[in-house]
Amino acid sequence: MAEDRKNRRQDVARRPSVLSDELRCRLDVVARDAPESARQLLESVLVIGRDLDLSHVPRRIVDAAVRLVDAEYGVLGILGEDGGLARVLRSGTLRTDAVARLPDGLATPGGPVRPAEPSRPAGHPASCRLQPGRTPEHSFLEVPITVRGTAFGTLRLTGKRGGKDFDEQDETVLSALAAAAGTAIEHARLYQEARDGRRWREADAEIVALLLSGADGTSVLRRIVDSAREILSADLGALAFPQECGTLRVALATGVDAERHQGLVIPRDGSFAGAALRVGEPLISLDVEHDPRITVGPPRWAGLGPAVAMPMTAENEVRGVLLLARAHGGDPFTEAETAPLLSFAGHVALALELGERRRTTEKLTLLEDHERIARDLHDLAIQRLFATGMTLQSIVRFTEHPAARERLLRAVDDLDETIKIIRSAIFGLRTLRTSRTDRGLRARATVAVEQAASPLGFIPALRMEGLIDTDVPPDVAENVLAVLQEALSNVARHARASAVRVSLTDRSGRLTLTVSDNGTGIPPDSRRSGLDNLARRAESLGGTLTTEVPEGGGARVVWTVPLHRGGRR
Repeated sequence: MAEDRKNRRQDVARRPSVLSDELRCRLDVVARDAPESARQLLESVLVIGRDLDLSHVPRRIVDAAVRLVDAEYGVLGILGEDGGLARVLRSGTLRTDAVARLPDGLATPGGPVRPAEPSRPAGHPASCRLQPGRTPEHSFLEVPITVRGTAFGTLRLTGKRGGKDFDEQDETVLSALAAAAGTAIEHARLYQEARDGRRWREADAEIVALLLSGADGTSVLRRIVDSAREILSADLGALAFPQECGTLRVALATGVDAERHQGLVIPRDGSFAGAALRVGEPLISLDVEHDPRITVGPPRWAGLGPAVAMPMTAENEVRGVLLLARAHGGDPFTEAETAPLLSFAGHVALALELGERRRTTEKLTLLEDHERIARDLHDLAIQRLFATGMTLQSIVRFTEHPAARERLLRAVDDLDETIKIIRSAIFGLRTLRTSRTDRGLRARATVAVEQAASPLGFIPALRMEGLIDTDVPPDVAENVLAVLQEALSNVARHARASAVRVSLTDRSGRLTLTVSDNGTGIPPDSRRSGLDNLARRAESLGGTLTTEVPEGGGARVVWTVPLHRGGRR
C-alpha cells in the first residue's frame, strides 16, 4: 500500500499537465459562452485548492457548486472504502421536506451511491411536494467526482433559483468544478499522507526513546495514545486490556469524556473492542454508537461516530486493544490513515512487555533484599534479643525486691513478644517467594497494592504492623483483601488522587485497614453502593466502616473488625 501511494505521487509529479489541460479545456468552453461564469469558476477553483487540509476541501466543493450554478441546495455524498455512502455534506436550504427522497441514497450515510454522468432531468419524480406559497423544485443537477479514475462521490444540486431549470451551461460549469475538485482532493490526500508520515516517524522516534530510557510504563502508554489521537484527529483515545473474568477493562482514556470511559469494564463478546480482540485484526466503524457488533450492555459511546479498534500484538499474543473515536459527524477512518497504527499498537504491546519484565526484575531484586533482611534479623537481631532475655531471667534469681522482680519479668515478656513480631515479619518476607495460594496476608496485600499502581499511575504507600500472617483467620483475610482492592479501585476511578496511603495493623485484638488519599473526596450526593458493600462485609464480621476527611482534603476509609483468636503463640 505504501509503495502504491509512492507511485501515485511520482506519477502526478511526472504528468502535471494532464489534469491541467483537462481543466483548461473546460475553462475555455465556459469562457467562450459565459465569461463571467468562467471568472467565478476560476475563483472557486482557487478557493478549493488554496488549503491542502483534506477535511476542509469537500466542504468548499459543495459550497462553491451551490454558488456557481445558483442552486438553493447541494449535497455531496462521499463514498467509503466499501463503496457505500460514508459521509454527506450539505449546503444551502432545501425548501421542502424531501431530503429523504433524493435518489441514490444521498440523504443518509450507509446507502450505495451510483456515480452517474452529469444529468439534469426536469420534472424528475424526486421533485418535492409543494408547500403553501413555495415554488416547486423543477430540476436537479448531478455530477460524479473522481480522483485519478476512482469514484470519490456524487455532487447533486437541486432547486435552481427563480424556478428555472438547470441548463447546459450549468452542467459545463459543474463538470469543470468536478475536475478541479478531483485534482484538489488528490493533492490534499498526498499532502496529508506526507504530513502524517512525518508525524508518525517523529512519534515513533519519541516512543522508542522513552522505552529505551526506562520511563514509567503508564507515562509511555499515555504518550502513545495521545500521539495516535493527535495525528488521526481523534476525539477519544483509550486502551482496553483483557481481564481474567472474560471482560475488557479500559485502563487508560484520554480526550473528550475520558473520565466516563476510564476504568470502564466491557464484555469481550458483544462489544466493538472485543470483536477486534477476537479476530486479531483492525476494525473500522462508521458509527460506533450504533455499531451492530455491540449487542451487550448499556450504551457506551454516546456522541461518538467513526471509530477504529486496533489489536495490540506482541510475540503472536494479543495483549489488548487500542481504540480511537471521532465525534458524531466526523470523517470516517480509512485503511490508509490507520495503517501506521499497526506499528504503534506494537509499541503499546512492547511497552507492556518491557514494563512486565522491569517489574519482574524489580521484584526479584526486592525478594533478594527481603531474604537478606530476614536472614540478618534471624541471625543477629533475634539471637541478641534472646540472649538479653536469658540474661535478664538469670538476674531474676538474685533479685529479692518484689517490684524489681516483677519489672524484670515484664521486660522478659516484652522481649518474647518482640521476638514473635520479628519472626512474623521474617515469615512475611520469605512467603513472597511462594505461590499465591500459599502466601500470607502480608504478601497478598503487597501484591494487591502493587497491582493498583497501573490504574492509579503511581505506587501507593503501604505500612503493615503486627502478627498479620499468624493472627488473622482465613475468612477475615479474604474479606480484608476484597475491601482493599475495592477501596483502591474506587480511588483510581473517582478520586483523581496523586498519593494514596494504605495501613494494615493488628493491634489489641482488632485488625484495621485504612486507605487514605489526597483526591477530590467523597461527594455527598455520590452513589454509595461500593461503600455499602464494604460496610456489610465489616458488619458480617462484627466490625465497622467509617469514612473521614483527613487534614488537607481527600478521603480516608477505615475498615476494622475484631480478631477471635484461640490463643497467642
